Amino acid sequence: MADLHNVEGRSIDLATIVGIACGFAMILAAIMLGGTPESFLNLPSVLIVIGGTLAVTTICFSISEMLGTFRIAAQAVFRNSQEPFDTAYKALQVAELARKQGVLALQGVVSSVRNEPFLHQGLSMVIDGTPGEEVEHILRRDLQATIQRHRQSSSILRKMAEFSPAMGLIGTLIGLVQMLGNLQDPTTIGPAMAVALLTTFYGAVLANMVFLPMASKLERNANEEALINQIFLLTSVSVGRQENPRRLEMMLNSILPPSQRVEYFDEHETLGAKH
Repeated sequence: MADLHNVEGRSIDLATIVGIACGFAMILAAIMLGGTPESFLNLPSVLIVIGGTLAVTTICFSISEMLGTFRIAAQAVFRNSQEPFDTAYKALQVAELARKQGVLALQGVVSSVRNEPFLHQGLSMVIDGTPGEEVEHILRRDLQATIQRHRQSSSILRKMAEFSPAMGLIGTLIGLVQMLGNLQDPTTIGPAMAVALLTTFYGAVLANMVFLPMASKLERNANEEALINQIFLLTSVSVGRQENPRRLEMMLNSILPPSQRVEYFDEHETLGAKH
């Protein structure tokens, strides 16, 4: 029996972890070579940049949207370990199984893909006798909702990347005002200058090393997930309409990158001829 249990495994995305770690390591190394790390730590600057950025961004969105973005961003350290080629190949196995043994034969497949809600939903509706047109309508609506949710998370991170340098500039102005207002007391000049310079530093680092890269990674992951879900959608609709799996193969190849296209039935015919 066809098995899609491992169709979308997840593994740690080393590119995200290594990229962030190396980026901050380079900054830390430059700081330590030129002085002491303690001079780059300033609590008022942290409050101004991080707290101010979160507060201003929340004004543009809602608290639930902000929390959802942090949850999705935390998942960016994991990536889809299944190639579209493998997903399409196994999807064709399911379509062929339904063609030969009937839709009810997919009950075992459904029980093995509970970790993949999109495919599980599609095949469950097919087994329950939902018309193919209705299955397609429901799945496309869910697919668009998922895409929109990822786009919103990416837009929130990009908005935070816009606000963090601005908050750094605000902190710089605060530090300069404090410094100019207390020139008669030399002991206050140093801390005020620290706030003035470090807020700009923090804002630039957060925008260019955290928020913008994470937004780009979310967009990339969203595109990969959308392609996988599109494969699941076409498979569920094709099985629901009881179409020839060869037609499904052509439809899948129309959305797959050239390097990921499948020749499932040609391979099986070649193997059959050899035997």
